Amino acid sequence: MNFEAVIGLEVHAQLATDSKIFCGCPARPPAGRSVAEIPPNANTCPICTGHPGTLPVLNEKVVDYAILAGIATRCSIRGKSVFARKNYFYPDLPKGYQISQYDEPICEKGWLEIQALPTSPDKRIGINRIHMEEDAGKNVHAHGYSLVNLNRAGVPLIEIVSEPELSSAAEAGAYLRSLHAVVTYLGISDGNMQEGNFRCDANVSVRPAGQKEFGTRVEIKNVNSFRFVEKAIDYEIQRQIGVIEGGGKIVQETRTFDSNKNVTISMRSKEEAEDYRYFPDPDLIPVRVTEARVNRLRSELPELPDAVKRRFMTELGLSAEDAAALTSTRDLALFFEEALQALSETGIDRAKGAKALANWLTGEVGRLLNESGVEIRNSRLTVVHLADLVRVTLEGAVSSTGAKQALSEAWSTGESIPAVVARLGLKQVSDLGELEPAVEKVIAAFPGQAAEFRAGKEKLLGFFVGQVMKATGGKANPALLQELVAKKLKQMGDS
Repeated sequence: MNFEAVIGLEVHAQLATDSKIFCGCPARPPAGRSVAEIPPNANTCPICTGHPGTLPVLNEKVVDYAILAGIATRCSIRGKSVFARKNYFYPDLPKGYQISQYDEPICEKGWLEIQALPTSPDKRIGINRIHMEEDAGKNVHAHGYSLVNLNRAGVPLIEIVSEPELSSAAEAGAYLRSLHAVVTYLGISDGNMQEGNFRCDANVSVRPAGQKEFGTRVEIKNVNSFRFVEKAIDYEIQRQIGVIEGGGKIVQETRTFDSNKNVTISMRSKEEAEDYRYFPDPDLIPVRVTEARVNRLRSELPELPDAVKRRFMTELGLSAEDAAALTSTRDLALFFEEALQALSETGIDRAKGAKALANWLTGEVGRLLNESGVEIRNSRLTVVHLADLVRVTLEGAVSSTGAKQALSEAWSTGESIPAVVARLGLKQVSDLGELEPAVEKVIAAFPGQAAEFRAGKEKLLGFFVGQVMKATGGKANPALLQELVAKKLKQMGDS
């Protein structure tokens, strides 16, 4: 029997406000510090820790950020939305309930367009709703006991709930990357997955191909990496198919993903919405959003990743694959555009410079970023570094091998490209007066191969070019060298 997967994603994005959603406590670390550097329970007060008698006050910026997310994902914005109490008890939720939104969310019925693979057609994925809520704290598990850090309690979130319209792990990954790009381009979320600023719950079920009814769904909780989400979904699809084919039944439950073993593990049976006993929060009045407010925020919307991608393709002639890679984060797209501007000011053709920059950013620079695990804004590499690197390669002053070496040095030390090239002697030899003696010496050293070349064995041209490159320490200009070797082979034969 052939099976098909049905996948829906619930994404929690922490909002980049200075203070929490219902109190004045800091919502994130100061600039230059990480979450781990903040002492446990330092950013707390009686409101976010749920003391009796305290009253929440809504952070207005949270509402604006939620509306921006809704506009960017083509959602309808409700004129009236309501906060509700979602009742459940965990150690990291002192009140015994979470303030969220239920049947009247602030945004609903939008969509996002994705492309799972470079060769795949575009696919529209519906967004059921976007609602505002507070985050819970964090349990810290040690040997034989657990502690609770409530710094995160009350940090503002938006939850973005997709329709169950994804059908593969690759589509889920593409959707998450697109959504991550949207919230970071808007500037409403840092999107740092390692710190839990952008995390995902995946609802996965399988059914016989062509069947309309959904299978029993399983929720995979709090996965904080694009790659891990894809691996978790792939594993869960195969697990469920195996259970069904073995005569078993899928149980509705919550599972977690073990990234070391690449398996999902059962945590608990899954609660239904009615088990949370939602009811309107009596301490918070309904949120009223005017059309004027929505229009004002719409006018402030920055250029979003899809629009930037189209511009890179139409104005710069980049491929869809390169444009998608360069617009995967706002920082990378800005870095590319600023480097292109710097390069254009040196007289390099804009289209040629754009393609070369794209090759470096999606190739060698991308590899360095992945290996180091840092964002480009946090690296030593600057716009000037990359513009200089492309300029010296396009001008033929440095070979591709030498350019990679120069990039590696600049990446490690922050030293300028011209300084690295000078210090390491990476400049290519393009002086005919310097190259001719080296070429003539190599040809003279291999008379047999020279004769074979002149007899028609033209593949030997590469052999001679390689020998001269070896003799010059790889510094000879390859294009110039190839032309010179061919000319000298013929001349020396005629003589």
